[in-house]
Amino acid sequence: MFEQLGLIGCGLMGGSFALALKQAGLVKRVVGYSKSPTTTERARQLGIIDVEAPSALLAVSGADLVLIAVPVAASEATFKSIKHLVNANMLIMDVGSTKRDVVDAARSALGPRSGSFVPAHPITGKEVSGAEHACADLYAGKQVILTPTESTLTVQLGKAVALWTALGCSVRQMSPDAHDAAFAAVSHLPHLLAFALIGSISSQEQARDFLSLAGPGFRDFTRIAASDPVMWRDIMMANRQELLAQTALFKNTLASLESMISSGNSEALEGVLQLASKARGRWHMTAQKTAK
Repeated sequence: MFEQLGLIGCGLMGGSFALALKQAGLVKRVVGYSKSPTTTERARQLGIIDVEAPSALLAVSGADLVLIAVPVAASEATFKSIKHLVNANMLIMDVGSTKRDVVDAARSALGPRSGSFVPAHPITGKEVSGAEHACADLYAGKQVILTPTESTLTVQLGKAVALWTALGCSVRQMSPDAHDAAFAAVSHLPHLLAFALIGSISSQEQARDFLSLAGPGFRDFTRIAASDPVMWRDIMMANRQELLAQTALFKNTLASLESMISSGNSEALEGVLQLASKARGRWHMTAQKTAK
């Protein structure tokens, strides 16, 4: 059990983490800080935090566990604001969707104290944000990717694995670079495509008529386009190199499909669609087995 969680960012991800720890009996007290005082106050009213802190530094004061749940672009500034209270006995984690930039930010801001930081990415979330949407079961049954570096303290890594496991998560480890390459493909590109599709349709004169006819398939495909634009701007810019590599591959595949349609090559088109359908089916079966 941890004595005190210093929570920096009391919204959906941070708030859900605090509630999960409380429900599991893994923390005695939660001290929270958010850039917006109204968010911090709301988090206290909802029972997410026990004490409101006026600054990130004071949220960390006395904590043996710290969670940084802020936009990835704010990581370095956040690390700098707490560096004077970071020590080797403190476990610090984040929940960012990119890892190389966050690791670099921690190293730059914390220097030798960065060994206390265990970069983490829980594979979960919602299209809505804010403390009012936090829930204790957001992380249950989900994957959590840890991306330790050569400077990460072994003891703190062990604590991180044990904590996420106690919350019912499946924990995996990989390098920050491998993480960013993988999630550019399976998360960042899909979000970009969903935003692009909505933007493409919305720019047409018949957009309202077209959208009035959209069904479940369109709803499912574009669901993630309702996500926080500011957050996804930061993620896409932070991981731009890997994301652009994926957009290039996607454009090549799309161009090939366009060529088949343009030339009337229905046999080739069906073959490509069959391969994609089978690949999706295999992934779905594997994902279901993993979830069990």
